Amino acid sequence: MAPETIRACLDVIRQCRIPVVDITGGAPELHPNFRRLVSEARALGARVIDRCNLTILMAPGFEDLPGFLAEHQVEVVASLPCYLAENTDAQRGVGVFDRSIEALRALYAVGYGRVGSGLDLTLVHNPIGPKLPPDQSSLESAYRGELRARYGLEFTRLYTITNMPINRFLEDLLASGELDRYLEILVNAFNPMTVAGLMCLTTLSVGWDGRLHDCDFNQMLNLGLAPGRPRTIHDFDLEALSRRPLVTATHCFGCTAGSGSGCQGATITVASEPSPRPRLPETPRAKTIDDGQESR
Repeated sequence: MAPETIRACLDVIRQCRIPVVDITGGAPELHPNFRRLVSEARALGARVIDRCNLTILMAPGFEDLPGFLAEHQVEVVASLPCYLAENTDAQRGVGVFDRSIEALRALYAVGYGRVGSGLDLTLVHNPIGPKLPPDQSSLESAYRGELRARYGLEFTRLYTITNMPINRFLEDLLASGELDRYLEILVNAFNPMTVAGLMCLTTLSVGWDGRLHDCDFNQMLNLGLAPGRPRTIHDFDLEALSRRPLVTATHCFGCTAGSGSGCQGATITVASEPSPRPRLPETPRAKTIDDGQESR
C-alpha cells in the first residue's frame, strides 16, 4: 500500500470517525508504514486490530513489536489453527507451532491475554480440510485448558473461521477432488440466522491499491463494489457506501454455514437447524441487504 493510500485511509478515519481499523496482510507488520498507521489511527480514537501470523514476532528486527503493540493498546488477532503442534504444522508448515508459542509468550510477557491488562489477544482457529469448524465456545474452552496446562499461556477469546473455497484452499479442493463435496457441506448447512452478523454489513475492505471491496474474500477474488459505487478509498462517500448492494458469489455460503463465519468469528453462538438447501449462484451478483446499519 502506497503512502498516499494510507493517508487517504487516515483521512477517512478522521472525517467519518471510523471506530475500528482492522489491519491485515500477509504480515502487515512488515510494511514500513505499519507503525505510522497504527499510531495515527489510535490518535484519532479508533480501536486498532492487528491480524498477526505470530511468527513475524520472532523475525530479526521485530523483537520490539510486542512492546509497540502493547503501548498503543492494539488488539492482536493471531492465527493458531490448533493447540496441537502436529495439526498446526500440517496446515502452516513444520516448526510454525513452536515459533507461534514463542511469540505468544512474548505477547504474554508484555501483558497480552492477562485479565485486567486491557490488552486483548484473540486466537483464530480454522479447520484442517473440507469441514466446518466446531462450536466456537466449546473449542475456546479446549484451547484455554490445553494452552494453560501445557505452556502456562492465557488469551482473551477464540474465533472460529470457516475455510473459504477460494485461492489456495480451492486449489487443494480441486487437487483432492473434494470441491463438490465441500460446496454441498456449505450449502446444506446454510443458516439464515447468520446473516445479521455478516461482516460485509458493517465493514469495508480496502485493498493495497486503494480499491474498495465488500469483504476480504471479495478482495482476494478481485470482486469490487457494485456498479455505481465509489471504487477506491480516494473516492470515499459515506452516504453512497452505507446502503450499497453487496456483491455475492458461491463462496458467500462459507460465511452463512452453521454458526456463521466472519472477521469476528462465528456470527451466532449456537447453530440452529439449517434451512432447506438454496441454489448456488452461477456467477457473482449484486444483492441488496438493507439492515439499517452504516458501512464502516
